[in-house]
Amino acid sequence: MEPIKNTCCTCGTQYKAELSSPEFCPICNDDRQYLTEDGQTWTNSNEIAANHRVLISELSPSLFSLQVTPLFALGNRALLTLSPGGNILWDCIPLLNQEIIDFIRSKGGIKAIAFSHPHFYSNVNEWAEVFDCPVYIHAADDQWMFNKGPHIRFWQGTERQLWDGISIINTGGHFPGSSVLRVPGLSAEGTLLTGDSIYVAKSKKHLAFMYSYPNVIPLPENELARVIRRVEQISFDSIYGGFEWQNLTQVAKEIFRSSVKRYGISIGEPVY
Repeated sequence: MEPIKNTCCTCGTQYKAELSSPEFCPICNDDRQYLTEDGQTWTNSNEIAANHRVLISELSPSLFSLQVTPLFALGNRALLTLSPGGNILWDCIPLLNQEIIDFIRSKGGIKAIAFSHPHFYSNVNEWAEVFDCPVYIHAADDQWMFNKGPHIRFWQGTERQLWDGISIINTGGHFPGSSVLRVPGLSAEGTLLTGDSIYVAKSKKHLAFMYSYPNVIPLPENELARVIRRVEQISFDSIYGGFEWQNLTQVAKEIFRSSVKRYGISIGEPVY
């Protein structure tokens, strides 16, 4: 019997294998995402593994990028950060094969998986089962986790402390539960792993905060101001976003503040 096609080709989200897929992926059929001109299409883990592999890139001795190649779905990357108290996978990619399992185990495995926002949930339950670890998702995004496996842990509030000074911080904005992972040991002032919660422009001279990036829908002014105030309170000098070009390894806080000034002009008054 052919395996059920339960993974959305557009965003890579995996739905429960024992059930038939919904007519439309709820995550893509939302103003923040999109359905392709060809309509809704589905695949499964077997097909993905047969046609793709995972590219592993060392960003620093304690930070690795994992990305499906050739690019699939959103083309995002997951980030594996190594830490004495346990390694953390930030966001997910919709391919887990033996090569990447062996690589991660050679680095000490994964103690926890944490997320920036729902677009990158992909096949998280497969990852959590293989590495037998909890998955931290902000409770404000509970409704977007359609496949609540036994490892899912919803956290509340503005910050969730992990270990070694690492913390998940809720910024809001793109989604109510949008969050960043602050890792103090990766740089002098602290490094943020941001997914789409903070979007690094290709020029690396601007940071964006939007309701929808592909559909170019801005945040309401009051929500933009709230997100900016939260990020201003975080100490950081580096940012690694959800895509391969989004490595901002110097003066990230200064670029954040210059971006805020630009936003202040666009909405008519400073926002902090």
